[in-house]
Amino acid sequence: MAKRGGLTTKGWIVSILSIVVISVSFIAATTDRRNFEIVKNLDIFYSLFRELDSYYVDETEPEKLIQTGIDAMLESLDPYTTFIPEDEMDDFRFMTTGEYAGIGALITKRGEWVVISEPYEGMPAQEAGLKAGDRIIEIDGVSMRKKETSEVSEKLKGAAGTEVKVLVNRTGLAKDLGITITRRVIQINPVPYYGMVNANTGLIILNNFTQNCTAEVEKAYNELKKSGNLQNLILDLRGNPGGLMDESVKIANLFLPRGSEIVSTRGKVSQWDKTYRAPREPLDTIMPMAVLINRGSASASEIVAGALQDHDRAIIIGQRSFGKGLVQTTRALAYNSSLKVTTAKYYIPSGRCIQAVDYAKRNEDGSVGLIPDSLMKEFSTKGGRVVLDGGGISPDITIEQEKFSNITIALMLQQTIFDFATLYASDTPSIATPETFRVSDELYDNFTSYVESLDDFKYESESIDLFKKLKTAAQKEEYYELDKEAFDRLELVLTPKVDRSLKHAKDEVSEMLAMEILRRYYYQKGAIIYNLQSDNEINLAKETLSDKTKYNGMLNGTVLTHAGDRRYK
Repeated sequence: MAKRGGLTTKGWIVSILSIVVISVSFIAATTDRRNFEIVKNLDIFYSLFRELDSYYVDETEPEKLIQTGIDAMLESLDPYTTFIPEDEMDDFRFMTTGEYAGIGALITKRGEWVVISEPYEGMPAQEAGLKAGDRIIEIDGVSMRKKETSEVSEKLKGAAGTEVKVLVNRTGLAKDLGITITRRVIQINPVPYYGMVNANTGLIILNNFTQNCTAEVEKAYNELKKSGNLQNLILDLRGNPGGLMDESVKIANLFLPRGSEIVSTRGKVSQWDKTYRAPREPLDTIMPMAVLINRGSASASEIVAGALQDHDRAIIIGQRSFGKGLVQTTRALAYNSSLKVTTAKYYIPSGRCIQAVDYAKRNEDGSVGLIPDSLMKEFSTKGGRVVLDGGGISPDITIEQEKFSNITIALMLQQTIFDFATLYASDTPSIATPETFRVSDELYDNFTSYVESLDDFKYESESIDLFKKLKTAAQKEEYYELDKEAFDRLELVLTPKVDRSLKHAKDEVSEMLAMEILRRYYYQKGAIIYNLQSDNEINLAKETLSDKTKYNGMLNGTVLTHAGDRRYK
């Protein structure tokens, strides 16, 4: 009988079978142990909950306790693995489809009342006459005083074709105004704007990756092709939080050849390991193209930007993206609820994983941090350019994000600009077009006077923030006692004065004020058109796309710009 390494063939086969049996037994034992632990701990949880419900000193809310337990369990994994109860399924569907039945308006809380912050152009709210700044007093005869935005939102939503009666208080009117609105299916267009930004450069802004957003992007592209001398294209994904992965594949495919790899997924379960390729013929594969991203560009936005970068199809401009490279799958649960669970990670064509945070490896305090630059690995694009993993998509050209002054932030957070725009619109029947509208010195002076008249407007300057830290340190080190008067004088000098701060921040405050006023007359599109005139990223994209030597040099690697080697301010 033949021998293998001192064993007969029969003995060798017996040895192999023994190893297989031991391995299977070990796996079976491990699986049995895991199943036992699951059953044991579920039994403990049920017993604990039963005892709490029976003997806790105060009445408990069983549903709330269970929800808290579920949320805490899932929170220990990652922020994207979440439980969706039945009463939240409509909101979840809206996030993925961009569609709901209602009146078509944004709302916000202002004091005791919820107000209309923006009626969508062409939607029932706007067509029925609701305006930004309207305080919602009643809905179908029920007072909305002290109601939260979620409660008001539920009242405004309803089956398409049904009516809702809204009583509003409008600035400038002596009596409350009753408005009847017929609800309908509201489909939020994920492309809020497209147009030519110069003689030969088109712009498409994409806000979300909802169902059929690819069709809207394709429609915008074709319209630009028809209406102008389209030779360059800018795709704006700034602030786009992502959405459906399938739509990201389709959108990347609009500009990549059929069969091109766009993204792959890898998870614990092999069924989630898949490579997604461009399934159809593209619209264009040679037109010079720029993609704009920032810290708010996540998930599907990063797939599109990363795929176009890895295939050397477009230059990426802006700031490093969010770094959300985790795939979620929705699993149906009992009682019409669902589990949105992370099942895999995204990998773009160069092999990079764009996930910036390792939730499996937490710090002792439970927090998680970004993957440090020192641990990022180098990968290569199709043409050989160096790109990095581990932290979202790094732009080819990095522009430092604009930082607003403390007073501008305070004006926005306290909605002071919003309130002034409401007053302004009530007294001003019409204004210039978005292309020509400007905040005049007189208008800005009126705004300054308005802010100064407010008793509840509060803000602190960066200087006073630093002074307080200095004062605290001086008190600890006993320098403060040496000259209290000097500290008091300095504090008096640094204490912010509204008129002085507004004068210093006039340019940026004027821009915010202009866009809020324009929304009252020309809605979201008007604010976008106005902002295009001073948008640094778009201006740089136009400049770069028009310089074919520079553009081609970036894509073929002769002009080094990866990972923010070139910075623009």
